[in-house]
Amino acid sequence: MSEPSYFFCGIGGSGMLPLAMIVQAQGAAIEGSDRALDQGRTPEKFDWLRAHGVTLHPQDGSGIRADMTVVATGAVEDTVPDIGAAKRLGATIVTRPELLSRIFNAAPTSVGVAGTSGKSTITGMIAWILQQADRDPTVMNGAVMRNFADADHPFASALVGGADLFVAEVDESDGSIARYDPSVAVVSNISLDHKSMEELRDLFGGFTGRAQTAVLNLDNPETAALAQGLVDDGRGEAVLTFALGNDAADLSAHDLAPLPTGMTFALTERAGGTRIAATLNVPGAHNVANALAALAAVRALGVPLDRAVAALETFAGIRRRMEVVGTANGVTVIDDFAHNPDKIAATVKTLHAFDGRLLMLFQPHGFGPLKLMKAEFIDTFAGLLRPDDVLLMPEPVYYGGTTDRSVGSEDIAAGVRAAGRTAEALSDRAACGDRLIDLARPGDRIIVMGARDDTLSQFAAELLDRLRA
Repeated sequence: MSEPSYFFCGIGGSGMLPLAMIVQAQGAAIEGSDRALDQGRTPEKFDWLRAHGVTLHPQDGSGIRADMTVVATGAVEDTVPDIGAAKRLGATIVTRPELLSRIFNAAPTSVGVAGTSGKSTITGMIAWILQQADRDPTVMNGAVMRNFADADHPFASALVGGADLFVAEVDESDGSIARYDPSVAVVSNISLDHKSMEELRDLFGGFTGRAQTAVLNLDNPETAALAQGLVDDGRGEAVLTFALGNDAADLSAHDLAPLPTGMTFALTERAGGTRIAATLNVPGAHNVANALAALAAVRALGVPLDRAVAALETFAGIRRRMEVVGTANGVTVIDDFAHNPDKIAATVKTLHAFDGRLLMLFQPHGFGPLKLMKAEFIDTFAGLLRPDDVLLMPEPVYYGGTTDRSVGSEDIAAGVRAAGRTAEALSDRAACGDRLIDLARPGDRIIVMGARDDTLSQFAAELLDRLRA
């Protein structure tokens, strides 16, 4: 009997590539296509896929066969030739969330990590702790975990381990969180991002309600309300809470102190009064909160706290999460995934803990989020930028389609300027790059922020090269 064959449409995507690797490890043949491949973008990623046994095709429908299972992202429209060909040939079509949730729910023990911010970092922390504790997890993350990246695995957003323990970042933006039935449900925080608060409350409430254990953040009003709801329903034993400086939480962090590239804090466990000195080599108070979420999740799986804290000290972080690209002529370039108001605020607050002007390039990841969160973006930048900081914005990422483009980058920049801070919207990213180089002087930090565009990291590296010149 031949091995099952899967065709991933958009296989280079941060969510698709790791899932393809996990499915391949389960014995399937993998083929795929990607618009970026056809456009000649990120060729090294597609060379890597070919070298790892993946057959690649143009995204024109020519690679589709009737005996395949065709995997589509939520973002792939029916007008994509591969999907049209699959329908004509009668091939099975599943969405990425359908396939991932099917594999996730089949695992005897599963950890789902959800929330508006911090998901990828928490997932990476849990993965590293479990691997160091010899639990052999299979992990699906939405970003590259630096601990698992090496020359042969440059795109280590998945970890292929055993079938008994599956850890996955879970997305609420497309509603697919409703498909997951986790043993342990982690919710870092809930705030306005892609859906209304009413929809988010329903989705996260269902997710935690289906779990054997819910790990929830008392510092966020929405997740604290979820915890209280489970207690009110008589399920208090199913709740593990965490918080910064709040002894009412099951796990709390005190005495936070910033290091240039990390944090120290004292971890307290409410049940036994245990207090453990902890060190992180990723910066910011938000990463202490992420660490607490990860520690509570592995606690629910029986990993001793002292062993988990020791593993976290060697957690190397997630690619594009305040990743220092390098320093040239006194200017440091930082590559960061921040793309919604919460993430942007966490990045800027962390960087402001140390001296130096911030020169920020923020590339919005779509016109839709700009329209939905226009006021929140303006308030975030206007409230956090210092008088000498500078915000530069190109227009949002746009690859075609019927998106409403009525709110653009100039609308955000104008609002920030009206609040007395410096912000410019320029024609494109190249113009922003030229402006950054003109502005930069020793002591500055350039932050390249944005999501859903693999070329941002290349852009950040090119800025560093230009600064060296």
